[in-house]
Amino acid sequence: MCDLYLELLDRIVADTLKGNIRSKEQIYHTLATEISSGTGELFERCLQTRIDEVKVQLETEDELKQAKAARKQRALKTIQGEWEHWQKQNQDNTVLANIVQTLTLATPEQKLKQLLIVLDPNQKEYLSLEQLRQLKQLLEQVGASHPDLEPASLTALLEVARGLQQGLYSWQQLEAQVVHWIYNQNQNSLGFGSITEQRGPWSYWAKVVDSELLQQVFTDLAQHQTITELGVPKPFQISHWVELALVLQRLQNNLVRWFDQQPYDPKAGKRLSIATFLTFTIVWGQLSQQFHHLKQSMLTGACFQMALQGLVQFAQQAYFPLYGGLFTALSGESLRTLLDYLDGPLHQTPNTGTKARILTLLGYTQQALGRYDQALAFHQQALQIARDTQDYNCEVASHNHLSRIYVSQQEYSAAITSSQRALILARQVGDRIGEANALANFGYSEVLQIQAENPMDFQQYERILPYLEQGLKLSEQLEDRPSQALCTNSLGIVLVVMGKNQAAIPVLEQGMQIAEVIGDQWLVSLNYYYLAEAYRELGNIEDTIYSGSLAMYLMYQIESSIWRQAAGLLSILYGQIGPETFQEHLNHLQSKLLACIGVDGFEYLPKLLAEYRQSLT
Repeated sequence: MCDLYLELLDRIVADTLKGNIRSKEQIYHTLATEISSGTGELFERCLQTRIDEVKVQLETEDELKQAKAARKQRALKTIQGEWEHWQKQNQDNTVLANIVQTLTLATPEQKLKQLLIVLDPNQKEYLSLEQLRQLKQLLEQVGASHPDLEPASLTALLEVARGLQQGLYSWQQLEAQVVHWIYNQNQNSLGFGSITEQRGPWSYWAKVVDSELLQQVFTDLAQHQTITELGVPKPFQISHWVELALVLQRLQNNLVRWFDQQPYDPKAGKRLSIATFLTFTIVWGQLSQQFHHLKQSMLTGACFQMALQGLVQFAQQAYFPLYGGLFTALSGESLRTLLDYLDGPLHQTPNTGTKARILTLLGYTQQALGRYDQALAFHQQALQIARDTQDYNCEVASHNHLSRIYVSQQEYSAAITSSQRALILARQVGDRIGEANALANFGYSEVLQIQAENPMDFQQYERILPYLEQGLKLSEQLEDRPSQALCTNSLGIVLVVMGKNQAAIPVLEQGMQIAEVIGDQWLVSLNYYYLAEAYRELGNIEDTIYSGSLAMYLMYQIESSIWRQAAGLLSILYGQIGPETFQEHLNHLQSKLLACIGVDGFEYLPKLLAEYRQSLT
């Protein structure tokens, strides 16, 4: 066999030198015809033998023979290129044949589940657009090659093929237009973040595609910041879902790739990539809720798989926010429903390091919503998985998050212990971001314990303050915005607790600004709440009402139960100064409040306060 392949190579080279071979396709066809299955390694060794022989000739022969050897070398390189081409094509054909076989044998109910595995970008063999086109063609031909296939199974396959065709056509329209909308607006905003935002990608993409389905979904998101019944018409075909999945996944991946590659402002690019991952997670959550209402359980589960695939991709990025949550995207969305949706099926997912990071993200969000028991369960599970997989940064983050939850539950000894463990491990493994958070958490929990046990021991307060300042300084040096936001918030709160209200105000304002930049609405509202506390202690009524109103409304908007604390503060002030004076201050603040929460938000403030006061009676 080796002699046969050496002769084949010599023949192709000779024909090339004589001018009998005029295209690479001829060589490709010859190799595909004459190389036997399972002998690829042998052919490669023979090819390398001839390449080495020519190399020796180029180094040792005279000029005339070197010229001929150079021509042989070019011919052999062409053969090598076509051999690699044939291998790749043969491998692609094998992969596609296996996919078609799997989809054909699957029950009609399981076909979509198998397709999701094919579409998963976390797989080693993520299909290219050309491979998807070939897959569509092969699925269309299954009926002819499998005449005994059950009608229901064949119909399901053709539905998948139709969905791929529709998705590929729509993506062809969108591919060159993915980021064009950015040039018409501020590049620091995706256009997803504001309820009143009518620009951004969704409305732009809706004008680009011919597909009525995609037009409805994109318009829904542009106008309502959520998926409504209009965006998911009934009945919803499998082919429509496949089209939607293919397009949304490609949009997400292309946006992230573009943001990741921006050299003009790496920090902004990183922030926008994070926002993109979170936005598409929420979109899949909204779609799943609509399919649940339509009682299409198969599509509900499929949406979870798409959301999970995106989160797995996200968790593998260097910029995954171990100290952040689901607040960057689509503000005003019902995060409680989304988290409940993700929670159930996520418990069935294998305990990988990636899962630990996802749980950390979701745990932080649960904590912000005031669901401390659920947040505690998430972070404890993340801690165990992180230990098992030796993801030390995630382990440190889990300890830090547990510390803050214990503080919220007034379990100060447990909070101190968790922060100390985080600090020790962070220093051992060189996790400086984790160290900054641990310093802040340690100081924060120590001060609150002192306040609970001996509130007048000011020497103890002063002893702890350097930990908080050190944590903030370290987070500023690292330029890690989520950590900086948490550290600033901790220091500001502690200054309020210590009665240093004047010093607390600039710290809390700084924390609020950082939290706004990273899109963490919970920290924004928490800073406003403690600003209101500080202003109240200083006797500044108008600033108390302004900060307290924003804290109350923003917390209510993300459905955090902590809004009642801000409402309680305002309610006390309302009782002290009377309704008329309170309303006069609110009217005076109208323009400032409108700039932050819009007309709807401003008009809802009195109703929200009245709702709280009524709940006390």
